[in-house]
Amino acid sequence: MSAQIERMTLARAITRALDDALTEDPKVVMMGEDIGQLGGVYRITEGLMAKHGKHRVMDAPLGESGIIGTSIGLALRGYRPVPEIQFDGFVFPGYDQITSQLAKIHNRTDKQYTVPVTIRIPYGGLIGSVEHHSESPEALFAHTAGLRIITPSSPHDAYWMTRKAIEHPDPIIIFEPKRRYWLKGEVDFSDTSFDPFKAQVVREGTDATIVAYGPLVPTALAAAEAAAEEGRSVEVIDLRSISPMDVPTVAASVEKTGRLIIAHEAPRFGGVGGELASAISERCFFSLKSPVMRVGGYYLPYPVSGVEEEYVPDMDRILDAVDRAFEYEL
Repeated sequence: MSAQIERMTLARAITRALDDALTEDPKVVMMGEDIGQLGGVYRITEGLMAKHGKHRVMDAPLGESGIIGTSIGLALRGYRPVPEIQFDGFVFPGYDQITSQLAKIHNRTDKQYTVPVTIRIPYGGLIGSVEHHSESPEALFAHTAGLRIITPSSPHDAYWMTRKAIEHPDPIIIFEPKRRYWLKGEVDFSDTSFDPFKAQVVREGTDATIVAYGPLVPTALAAAEAAAEEGRSVEVIDLRSISPMDVPTVAASVEKTGRLIIAHEAPRFGGVGGELASAISERCFFSLKSPVMRVGGYYLPYPVSGVEEEYVPDMDRILDAVDRAFEYEL
């Protein structure tokens, strides 16, 4: 198939993916707070209710537990629901439904039932907002077996992650990096072999590896560019999938570079980076030239917008971790 490439924002890539899924599969339905007539607070679902009808794109009451519970019921009846949680910090009223019911039904019924629910959650900070609108709770869900957790960093990945998630039989949470909604890039609509659970080497290098996901991938790439000016060749990997985690791709890079820096917006303590650091330490111990370095948010509730730039990891904090990794010598 010849390439079908268009340039668009990450937000529009998600809109296109949702539109295409609704068009191609009559069992796909969407629900969420203000997603219909308003088109969502970020206008991701703009125009979809008018095009596909109120029975396919449904405005829901302010009740995340009801949104998730209804989605589970629809999935058990053969539909493919795509509920939206308006902001990251709003997911917790539906946390019990997600972790106690959605994640366990397939196993609980001895694989007799599947629940193909795709939950969309805008997440992350640096949008000038307050707590409950700027958080990164991905590690809380990654600890629950039965859920798949993915997050895009580019328009291409955003389109295909959304399409593949909706088609998948398992429940999947897509954490959408809201501060990257306006990031522009090319989307290849012919890339049907796209694997959302496979990490991607987005920049090759030989001296150190930076692993990031979601909103911090562009930041990691900027850090690698800055490190190159100092003569350091840094490889950058977009983890893409938090659960399952593509450890082999990261391990292959670390076996080559000998150094690993892991960066995410969520607090470093108890974060996804700790799990990856442990897995790489076990697998690549004799290849490591330094301890695995982790960069994350501080172990504090998300701060007011006036100081959030001090809280969210930036290029300088990633570069500092790179410098510390190079301080170790065998």
